[in-house]
Amino acid sequence: MKRSLPRPRPDPDPLVGPLLHWFAREARDLPWRHTTDPYALWVAEIMLQQTQVATVIPYWERWMKAFPDIANLAAAATDDVLKLWEGLGYYSRARHLQEAARQILASAHGEFPRTAAELVDLPGIGRYTAGAIASTAFNEPAPILDGNVIRVLTRLHALAGDPRSKDLNNRLWNLATDLVVAADSIPVRQVPKPRAPLRLAGSCSQLNQALMELGATVCTPRNPRCPECPVASHCLARQSGEIARFPELPARPVITRRTLATLLWNDRGRWLVRRRPDDAVNGGFWEFPNIECSPNQDPASALVTWLRLPPDALVPAGTLHHSITRYRFTQHLFKTVAPPGPTLPAGDLLWVNSAELAALALTAAHRRLVPTLAQPPVVRPARNRR
Repeated sequence: MKRSLPRPRPDPDPLVGPLLHWFAREARDLPWRHTTDPYALWVAEIMLQQTQVATVIPYWERWMKAFPDIANLAAAATDDVLKLWEGLGYYSRARHLQEAARQILASAHGEFPRTAAELVDLPGIGRYTAGAIASTAFNEPAPILDGNVIRVLTRLHALAGDPRSKDLNNRLWNLATDLVVAADSIPVRQVPKPRAPLRLAGSCSQLNQALMELGATVCTPRNPRCPECPVASHCLARQSGEIARFPELPARPVITRRTLATLLWNDRGRWLVRRRPDDAVNGGFWEFPNIECSPNQDPASALVTWLRLPPDALVPAGTLHHSITRYRFTQHLFKTVAPPGPTLPAGDLLWVNSAELAALALTAAHRRLVPTLAQPPVVRPARNRR
Protein backbone atom coordinates (compact mmCIF):
# COMPACT_ATOMS: atom_id res chain seq x y z
CA MET A 1 0.00 0.00 0.00
CA LYS A 2 1.31 3.42 -0.92
CA ARG A 3 1.88 5.59 2.14
CA SER A 4 0.18 8.96 2.14
CA LEU A 5 2.46 11.93 2.56
CA PRO A 6 1.94 14.14 5.60
CA ARG A 7 -0.09 17.27 4.97
CA PRO A 8 1.99 20.41 4.48
CA ARG A 9 1.59 22.88 7.28
CA PRO A 10 1.40 26.65 6.80
CA ASP A 11 4.56 28.56 7.63
CA PRO A 12 3.90 30.58 10.81
CA ASP A 13 5.39 33.79 9.42
CA PRO A 14 2.60 34.62 6.91
CA LEU A 15 0.01 33.90 9.61
CA VAL A 16 1.37 36.27 12.24
CA GLY A 17 0.94 39.55 10.37
CA PRO A 18 -2.74 39.02 9.48
CA LEU A 19 -3.50 37.86 13.02
CA LEU A 20 -1.85 40.91 14.60
CA HIS A 21 -3.58 43.36 12.26
CA TRP A 22 -6.95 41.64 12.72
CA PHE A 23 -6.68 41.73 16.52
CA ALA A 24 -5.60 45.37 16.57
CA ARG A 25 -8.74 46.17 14.59
CA GLU A 26 -11.31 43.72 16.03
CA ALA A 27 -10.29 43.02 19.65
CA ARG A 28 -13.13 43.23 22.14
CA ASP A 29 -12.87 46.00 24.71
CA LEU A 30 -12.50 43.94 27.89
CA PRO A 31 -11.57 45.62 31.19
CA TRP A 32 -8.42 43.54 31.77
CA ARG A 33 -7.16 44.66 28.35
CA HIS A 34 -6.79 48.18 29.77
CA THR A 35 -3.78 47.14 31.87
CA THR A 36 -0.54 45.20 31.77
CA ASP A 37 -0.53 44.70 35.56
CA PRO A 38 0.40 41.01 35.98
CA TYR A 39 -1.76 40.63 39.10
CA ALA A 40 -4.88 41.93 37.31
CA LEU A 41 -4.20 39.74 34.30
CA TRP A 42 -3.59 36.71 36.50
CA VAL A 43 -6.93 37.17 38.25
CA ALA A 44 -8.67 37.49 34.88
CA GLU A 45 -7.03 34.35 33.50
CA ILE A 46 -8.03 32.29 36.54
CA MET A 47 -11.61 33.56 36.42
CA LEU A 48 -11.86 32.85 32.69
CA GLN A 49 -11.07 29.16 33.19
CA GLN A 50 -14.26 27.25 32.35
CA THR A 51 -16.24 30.52 32.55
CA GLN A 52 -17.63 32.81 29.85
CA VAL A 53 -16.32 36.34 29.41
CA ALA A 54 -19.69 38.01 30.05
CA THR A 55 -19.96 36.24 33.41
CA VAL A 56 -16.41 37.10 34.44
CA ILE A 57 -16.47 40.87 33.80
CA PRO A 58 -18.52 41.95 36.88
CA TYR A 59 -16.71 39.45 39.12
CA TRP A 60 -13.31 40.75 37.97
CA GLU A 61 -14.31 44.36 38.52
CA ARG A 62 -15.62 43.66 42.05
CA TRP A 63 -12.54 41.61 42.88
CA MET A 64 -10.12 44.34 41.76
CA LYS A 65 -11.94 46.89 43.93
CA ALA A 66 -11.87 44.61 46.98
CA PHE A 67 -8.36 43.21 46.46
CA PRO A 68 -6.47 45.68 44.23
CA ASP A 69 -3.09 44.00 44.66
CA ILE A 70 -1.36 40.85 45.88
CA ALA A 71 -0.83 42.19 49.39
CA ASN A 72 -4.55 42.87 49.84
CA LEU A 73 -5.47 39.41 48.60
CA ALA A 74 -2.89 37.67 50.77
CA ALA A 75 -4.06 39.52 53.90
CA ALA A 76 -7.78 39.02 53.31
CA ALA A 77 -9.89 36.65 55.36
CA THR A 78 -10.49 33.46 53.38
CA ASP A 79 -14.24 33.76 54.00
CA ASP A 80 -14.19 37.19 52.33
CA VAL A 81 -12.32 35.77 49.33
CA LEU A 82 -14.80 32.92 48.94
CA LYS A 83 -17.77 35.26 49.37
CA LEU A 84 -16.53 37.41 46.50
CA TRP A 85 -16.15 34.28 44.34
CA GLU A 86 -19.65 33.02 45.20
CA GLY A 87 -21.57 31.99 42.09
CA LEU A 88 -18.51 31.85 39.81
CA GLY A 89 -18.06 28.10 40.26
CA TYR A 90 -14.95 25.91 40.42
CA TYR A 91 -14.29 27.38 43.83
CA SER A 92 -10.83 25.89 44.32
CA ARG A 93 -9.66 28.63 41.94
CA ALA A 94 -10.27 31.27 44.62
CA ARG A 95 -8.40 29.33 47.28
CA HIS A 96 -5.47 28.78 44.90
CA LEU A 97 -5.36 32.49 44.08
CA GLN A 98 -4.97 33.43 47.72
CA GLU A 99 -2.53 30.60 48.40
CA ALA A 100 -0.38 31.69 45.45
CA ALA A 101 -0.52 35.36 46.56
CA ARG A 102 0.79 34.42 49.97
CA GLN A 103 3.46 32.24 48.38
CA ILE A 104 4.61 35.13 46.17
CA LEU A 105 4.88 37.53 49.12
CA ALA A 106 6.79 34.93 51.14
CA SER A 107 9.33 34.41 48.35
CA ALA A 108 12.82 35.92 48.44
CA HIS A 109 11.90 39.19 46.73
CA GLY A 110 8.11 39.22 47.04
CA GLU A 111 7.84 40.15 43.36
CA PHE A 112 5.40 38.73 40.83
CA PRO A 113 7.10 36.01 38.71
CA ARG A 114 7.93 37.25 35.22
CA THR A 115 8.34 33.98 33.29
CA ALA A 116 6.09 31.05 32.47
CA ALA A 117 8.67 28.71 34.00
CA GLU A 118 8.33 30.48 37.36
CA LEU A 119 4.57 30.95 37.19
CA VAL A 120 3.83 27.27 36.63
CA ASP A 121 5.19 26.51 40.11
CA LEU A 122 2.37 28.48 41.76
CA PRO A 123 -0.85 26.81 42.97
CA GLY A 124 -3.61 26.72 40.37
CA ILE A 125 -1.38 27.70 37.44
CA GLY A 126 -0.77 25.20 34.64
CA ARG A 127 1.13 25.52 31.41
CA TYR A 128 -1.59 27.38 29.55
CA THR A 129 -2.26 29.92 32.34
CA ALA A 130 1.46 30.48 32.87
CA GLY A 131 1.95 31.20 29.17
CA ALA A 132 -1.07 33.49 29.04
CA ILE A 133 0.10 35.58 32.02
CA ALA A 134 3.75 35.72 30.94
CA SER A 135 2.88 36.78 27.40
CA THR A 136 0.12 39.29 28.19
CA ALA A 137 1.90 40.91 31.13
CA PHE A 138 5.57 40.67 30.13
CA ASN A 139 5.44 39.92 26.38
CA GLU A 140 7.35 36.67 26.87
CA PRO A 141 7.19 34.44 23.74
CA ALA A 142 5.41 31.74 25.75
CA PRO A 143 2.80 29.63 23.92
CA ILE A 144 -0.81 29.13 24.98
CA LEU A 145 -3.18 26.29 24.21
CA ASP A 146 -6.78 26.43 25.41
CA GLY A 147 -9.97 25.17 23.77
CA ASN A 148 -10.24 28.17 21.45
CA VAL A 149 -6.62 27.91 20.30
CA ILE A 150 -6.91 24.14 19.82
CA ARG A 151 -9.90 24.68 17.55
CA VAL A 152 -8.08 27.31 15.48
CA LEU A 153 -4.90 25.27 15.10
CA THR A 154 -6.53 21.93 14.32
CA ARG A 155 -8.63 23.56 11.59
CA LEU A 156 -5.80 25.67 10.26
CA HIS A 157 -3.56 22.61 9.93
CA ALA A 158 -6.33 19.99 9.40
CA LEU A 159 -5.01 17.88 12.28
CA ALA A 160 -6.96 14.66 12.83
CA GLY A 161 -7.13 12.84 16.13
CA ASP A 162 -7.90 13.65 19.74
CA PRO A 163 -6.15 16.95 20.59
CA ARG A 164 -5.74 15.71 24.18
CA SER A 165 -3.67 12.70 23.09
CA LYS A 166 0.01 13.05 23.89
CA ASP A 167 1.39 13.17 20.35
CA LEU A 168 -1.16 15.58 18.92
CA ASN A 169 -1.13 17.75 22.02
CA ASN A 170 2.65 18.07 21.80
CA ARG A 171 2.35 19.02 18.14
CA LEU A 172 -0.21 21.68 18.95
CA TRP A 173 2.04 23.16 21.62
CA ASN A 174 4.86 23.25 19.07
CA LEU A 175 2.66 25.02 16.53
CA ALA A 176 1.60 27.57 19.15
CA THR A 177 5.27 28.09 20.02
CA ASP A 178 6.18 28.65 16.37
CA LEU A 179 3.57 31.40 16.10
CA VAL A 180 4.48 33.33 19.23
CA VAL A 181 8.21 33.06 18.51
CA ALA A 182 7.58 34.38 14.99
CA ALA A 183 5.61 37.27 16.51
CA ASP A 184 8.48 38.01 18.88
CA SER A 185 10.82 38.53 15.91
CA ILE A 186 8.76 41.39 14.47
CA PRO A 187 10.32 44.83 15.04
CA VAL A 188 8.33 46.91 17.51
CA ARG A 189 7.68 49.66 14.96
CA GLN A 190 5.96 47.14 12.69
CA VAL A 191 3.55 45.80 15.31
CA PRO A 192 0.07 47.29 14.67
CA LYS A 193 -1.27 49.26 17.62
CA PRO A 194 -4.72 48.36 18.97
CA ARG A 195 -7.25 51.12 19.35
CA ALA A 196 -7.43 52.96 22.67
CA PRO A 197 -8.05 52.27 25.52
CA LEU A 198 -6.58 48.79 25.03
CA ARG A 199 -3.07 48.32 26.35
CA LEU A 200 -0.95 45.35 25.28
CA ALA A 201 2.55 44.39 26.35
CA GLY A 202 3.77 43.74 22.80
CA SER A 203 3.61 41.43 19.80
CA CYS A 204 3.62 38.17 21.84
CA SER A 205 0.72 39.36 23.94
CA GLN A 206 -1.12 40.48 20.83
CA LEU A 207 -0.53 37.21 18.96
CA ASN A 208 -1.69 34.96 21.79
CA GLN A 209 -4.77 37.05 22.43
CA ALA A 210 -5.51 37.08 18.70
CA LEU A 211 -5.56 33.28 18.67
CA MET A 212 -7.93 33.14 21.63
CA GLU A 213 -10.12 35.91 20.23
CA LEU A 214 -10.32 34.26 16.82
CA GLY A 215 -11.53 31.00 18.37
CA ALA A 216 -14.01 32.78 20.62
CA THR A 217 -15.59 35.08 18.04
CA VAL A 218 -14.94 33.78 14.50
CA CYS A 219 -13.65 30.19 14.44
CA THR A 220 -16.48 29.04 16.68
CA PRO A 221 -17.47 25.40 17.31
CA ARG A 222 -20.60 25.75 15.19
CA ASN A 223 -21.27 28.07 12.26
CA PRO A 224 -17.76 29.56 12.02
CA ARG A 225 -17.62 32.87 10.16
CA CYS A 226 -14.86 31.91 7.73
CA PRO A 227 -15.23 34.96 5.43
CA GLU A 228 -14.28 37.15 8.42
CA CYS A 229 -11.21 35.08 9.34
CA PRO A 230 -7.89 36.87 8.71
CA VAL A 231 -6.09 33.57 7.94
CA ALA A 232 -8.87 31.80 6.01
CA SER A 233 -6.72 31.54 2.89
CA HIS A 234 -4.21 29.43 4.84
CA CYS A 235 -6.78 27.11 6.46
CA LEU A 236 -6.35 23.52 5.29
CA ALA A 237 -9.68 22.43 6.79
CA ARG A 238 -11.48 25.06 4.76
CA GLN A 239 -9.62 24.09 1.62
CA SER A 240 -10.72 20.47 2.08
CA GLY A 241 -14.29 21.42 2.98
CA GLU A 242 -14.00 19.67 6.36
CA ILE A 243 -14.20 22.54 8.83
CA ALA A 244 -16.84 20.84 10.97
CA ARG A 245 -14.62 17.79 11.36
CA PHE A 246 -12.05 19.59 13.48
CA PRO A 247 -11.15 19.32 16.26
CA GLU A 248 -11.89 15.62 16.65
CA LEU A 249 -12.91 15.71 20.29
CA PRO A 250 -13.76 12.50 22.16
CA ALA A 251 -17.37 11.73 22.96
CA ARG A 252 -18.75 13.55 25.97
CA PRO A 253 -18.92 11.52 29.18
CA VAL A 254 -22.21 9.84 30.02
CA ILE A 255 -24.53 11.97 32.14
CA THR A 256 -24.79 10.76 35.74
CA ARG A 257 -27.88 11.61 37.77
CA ARG A 258 -27.58 12.05 41.54
CA THR A 259 -30.20 12.67 44.21
CA LEU A 260 -29.75 14.77 47.35
CA ALA A 261 -31.96 15.28 50.37
CA THR A 262 -31.51 18.78 51.81
CA LEU A 263 -32.83 20.01 55.14
CA LEU A 264 -33.85 23.64 55.78
CA TRP A 265 -33.82 23.54 59.56
CA ASN A 266 -35.20 26.54 61.43
CA ASP A 267 -34.88 27.09 65.16
CA ARG A 268 -36.31 30.32 66.56
CA GLY A 269 -35.66 32.29 63.38
CA ARG A 270 -32.21 30.88 62.67
CA TRP A 271 -31.21 28.42 59.97
CA LEU A 272 -28.67 25.63 60.30
CA VAL A 273 -25.75 25.69 57.86
CA ARG A 274 -22.61 23.60 57.62
CA ARG A 275 -19.19 24.50 56.19
CA ARG A 276 -17.75 22.09 53.63
CA PRO A 277 -14.33 20.66 54.57
CA ASP A 278 -11.36 22.44 53.03
CA ASP A 279 -10.25 19.31 51.18
CA ALA A 280 -13.70 18.64 49.67
CA VAL A 281 -15.23 19.95 46.45
CA ASN A 282 -16.29 23.57 47.13
CA GLY A 283 -14.17 23.46 50.28
CA GLY A 284 -14.75 26.33 52.71
CA PHE A 285 -18.19 27.22 51.37
CA TRP A 286 -21.35 26.93 53.44
CA GLU A 287 -24.45 24.90 52.64
CA PHE A 288 -27.61 23.59 54.22
CA PRO A 289 -27.29 20.08 55.67
CA ASN A 290 -27.75 17.50 52.93
CA ILE A 291 -27.12 13.85 52.22
CA GLU A 292 -26.84 11.92 48.97
CA CYS A 293 -29.42 9.23 48.40
CA SER A 294 -29.05 5.92 46.64
CA PRO A 295 -31.25 5.46 43.52
CA ASN A 296 -33.98 3.56 45.40
CA GLN A 297 -33.79 5.49 48.67
CA ASP A 298 -36.60 7.79 49.80
CA PRO A 299 -35.08 11.26 50.43
CA ALA A 300 -37.23 12.00 53.48
CA SER A 301 -36.39 8.65 55.03
CA ALA A 302 -32.70 9.29 54.38
CA LEU A 303 -32.84 12.55 56.35
CA VAL A 304 -34.85 11.06 59.17
CA THR A 305 -32.38 8.19 59.54
CA TRP A 306 -29.32 10.45 59.26
CA LEU A 307 -30.46 12.98 61.86
CA ARG A 308 -32.68 10.66 63.96
CA LEU A 309 -35.64 12.98 63.60
CA PRO A 310 -39.25 11.95 64.19
CA PRO A 311 -40.73 10.61 60.94
CA ASP A 312 -43.38 13.36 60.91
CA ALA A 313 -40.92 16.20 61.54
CA LEU A 314 -40.23 16.90 57.86
CA VAL A 315 -42.42 18.89 55.51
CA PRO A 316 -41.68 18.86 51.74
CA ALA A 317 -40.44 22.22 50.42
CA GLY A 318 -40.03 21.47 46.71
CA THR A 319 -37.14 20.38 44.51
CA LEU A 320 -34.19 22.10 42.88
CA HIS A 321 -32.16 20.95 39.88
CA HIS A 322 -28.58 21.91 39.04
CA SER A 323 -25.61 20.58 37.08
CA ILE A 324 -21.87 20.26 37.69
CA THR A 325 -19.87 18.96 34.70
CA ARG A 326 -21.41 15.59 33.81
CA TYR A 327 -23.54 15.33 36.95
CA ARG A 328 -27.22 16.24 37.11
CA PHE A 329 -28.40 16.82 40.66
CA THR A 330 -31.94 16.79 42.01
CA GLN A 331 -32.23 18.26 45.50
CA HIS A 332 -35.33 17.27 47.42
CA LEU A 333 -35.96 20.03 49.95
CA PHE A 334 -37.52 19.59 53.36
CA LYS A 335 -38.24 21.98 56.21
CA THR A 336 -38.42 21.29 59.90
CA VAL A 337 -38.81 23.25 63.10
CA ALA A 338 -37.93 20.30 65.29
CA PRO A 339 -35.79 21.39 68.25
CA PRO A 340 -32.07 20.63 67.82
CA GLY A 341 -31.12 17.37 69.48
CA PRO A 342 -27.87 15.55 70.15
CA THR A 343 -27.64 14.22 66.59
CA LEU A 344 -26.84 17.34 64.60
CA PRO A 345 -24.73 16.61 61.49
CA ALA A 346 -20.99 16.48 62.06
CA GLY A 347 -18.77 19.34 60.97
CA ASP A 348 -18.49 23.11 61.33
CA LEU A 349 -22.06 24.25 62.07
CA LEU A 350 -23.74 27.63 62.49
CA TRP A 351 -27.23 28.80 63.30
CA VAL A 352 -27.69 32.05 61.33
CA ASN A 353 -30.43 34.59 60.75
CA SER A 354 -31.26 35.96 57.32
CA ALA A 355 -28.73 38.81 57.47
CA GLU A 356 -25.94 36.52 58.63
CA LEU A 357 -26.84 34.00 55.93
CA ALA A 358 -26.55 36.71 53.26
CA ALA A 359 -22.99 37.46 54.42
CA LEU A 360 -21.81 33.85 54.20
CA ALA A 361 -20.25 32.34 51.09
CA LEU A 362 -22.76 29.73 49.95
CA THR A 363 -22.32 27.32 47.06
CA ALA A 364 -24.27 28.46 44.00
CA ALA A 365 -26.84 25.69 44.31
CA HIS A 366 -27.54 26.48 47.97
CA ARG A 367 -27.66 30.24 47.38
CA ARG A 368 -30.58 29.44 45.06
CA LEU A 369 -32.34 27.85 48.04
CA VAL A 370 -32.42 31.07 50.08
CA PRO A 371 -35.68 32.40 48.52
CA THR A 372 -37.25 29.07 49.48
CA LEU A 373 -36.80 29.89 53.18
CA ALA A 374 -39.54 32.52 53.11
CA GLN A 375 -41.98 30.31 51.25
CA PRO A 376 -44.55 28.19 53.07
CA PRO A 377 -43.81 24.46 52.91
CA VAL A 378 -45.62 22.26 50.43
CA VAL A 379 -48.24 20.33 52.39
CA ARG A 380 -49.35 17.14 50.74
CA PRO A 381 -53.16 16.74 50.72
CA ALA A 382 -54.43 13.89 52.80
CA ARG A 383 -55.77 10.93 50.88
CA ASN A 384 -59.41 9.94 51.34
CA ARG A 385 -59.76 6.60 52.97
CA ARG A 386 -62.63 4.32 52.16
